Amino acid sequence: MKKFFLQFFTWWNGQNLNTRFHTWRFGKQVGTDEFGNVYYEGGTNSDGQTRRWVIYNGVSEGSMVPPGWHGWLHHRTDIAPTQESYSPREWQKPHLPNPTGTDSAYRPKGSVLAGGKRPVVTGDYDAWTPGS
Repeated sequence: MKKFFLQFFTWWNGQNLNTRFHTWRFGKQVGTDEFGNVYYEGGTNSDGQTRRWVIYNGVSEGSMVPPGWHGWLHHRTDIAPTQESYSPREWQKPHLPNPTGTDSAYRPKGSVLAGGKRPVVTGDYDAWTPGS
């Protein structure tokens, strides 16, 4: 019952009822990534291309789409990552979710949230004042 209400009242948590119905009617599952996101294709858009979409596992976070699937979703390649043998290079780092709004977010030197002090003004800058 909880899942029904989440799908009925929220858009950011997995899929809503309209997406579920559209996926059931037109979607063909293409694959799943390491985060549990499921990728579909089916039908055509206004440009005549096959529509592609993702059903997120949990919160809809765009940064949780791996690079291979991102390229497939945006029609950069016609071959889905599940249909090719791809292994990441040794220099590629594992995926990290977008830290914006969390304690891990970037806070530059002098930021109020970083707890630091602003750099001292050197005098080479004059602030604008009205009428000058």
